[in-house]
Amino acid sequence: MKIGLLLHELHRDENDLAHELLRVSERHKADHEIHHVARDLAHWSQGHVRTLADLGERFGTRLDPEPVDETRTAERLRDKAGELVGRKPQAALLLLRDLREIYVKAAGLSVDWEMLAQAAQGLKDAELLATVQSCHPDTLRQMRWANAKLKDSSTQILVS
Repeated sequence: MKIGLLLHELHRDENDLAHELLRVSERHKADHEIHHVARDLAHWSQGHVRTLADLGERFGTRLDPEPVDETRTAERLRDKAGELVGRKPQAALLLLRDLREIYVKAAGLSVDWEMLAQAAQGLKDAELLATVQSCHPDTLRQMRWANAKLKDSSTQILVS
């Protein structure tokens, strides 16, 4: 079945989104809303990684149940942190780029969840459909948050 391939894609992309959210959280630690909300949203994706790993077994796909490691992300960011010191305008523009990246990753994930929902309906697989119905709304919320922050930040950064 090709469901295993889609689960593999979703698993990888959820891990990528979690990693990106944690990276952005660390990079923009001074902005408390970005820092804390991005961490919360990353935990959602980490939960999806675990859920997909459990589901993968049913479709003959072995997926690592451990999501991206937060400490590795933080260590890499600390190494690069010096680049942002004293460059406020660049840091503000970096936030816009980071929010755009989160939005794009979440939008791609949303499409993948939609495809999985269609497959679950075609297979009449209630458990698979329930998983999609549980996880996909989180992805939509991640996307909406990034979009709202992008709009708000764009106004503040580009107009002032």
